[in-house]
Amino acid sequence: MTVFLLALAISTSITTLQRAFLNLDTARNLSTASAILQTQIEKERLLAWATVSDPRYQPTVDSSYLRNPEIAGRFSLARTVTVIADRAGQVVQVTLTVRWRSYDGRELARSFTTYFTRGGLRDFVYDQS
Repeated sequence: MTVFLLALAISTSITTLQRAFLNLDTARNLSTASAILQTQIEKERLLAWATVSDPRYQPTVDSSYLRNPEIAGRFSLARTVTVIADRAGQVVQVTLTVRWRSYDGRELARSFTTYFTRGGLRDFVYDQS
């Protein structure tokens, strides 16, 4: 009877440890994905309107992250641009999405969305004439 109870206790603790490692991996990857997204958002704020509003422009994960072998090849970055119709093409919505596979093989994604306007902050800072 004692052996049965010890086996039950050990098997449940192993399952608990596996779930803990899964949650730790998810938390670590969410933090990494958020850092990648924030870095790219800051880079996009420095782009000219022609680049920001171009749906063909696709960024890549910053090289500072790619130096880490745990990140390189595991995280991918995608960008979508939506022109806000009721603003006569002067406003675009940019959504950046990072995708990766978790410890147990599930595909996860996180996104940041922001808006840019023609003649906005970047033009105010860099294109004053």
